[in-house]
Amino acid sequence: MSFSQAIAAAMGKYFTFSGRAMRSEYWWFTLFIGLMCWGASLVDAAGNQGKNGLITAAVHLIFLIPQTSCVTRRLHDTGRSGWWQLLWLVPLIGWIPLILWLARKGEAEENRFGPAVG
Repeated sequence: MSFSQAIAAAMGKYFTFSGRAMRSEYWWFTLFIGLMCWGASLVDAAGNQGKNGLITAAVHLIFLIPQTSCVTRRLHDTGRSGWWQLLWLVPLIGWIPLILWLARKGEAEENRFGPAVG
């Protein structure tokens, strides 16, 4: 899946918390969100001397739901519940298994979350 296809797929499934997502969909979409947030912070810093960050906050809010749904589908691809992403709330210790799971190859066969993708 290419960069633009991943963005289209993730944004097209804005509220879809079921099914599975390929590694490429998740990682390309995560890169896109990171670039968008970085760009918004540059605009905030240049326009407001970094005082309020409203544009950055708006970009974060716009991508909160599609990022959460994409992580859920990615975890489904590895055979895990989307609720595991709550580990993001545990600094460092919770992040390690999540990053490993998100980087791991998905299950090749159908699992309880749906048919294999890619």
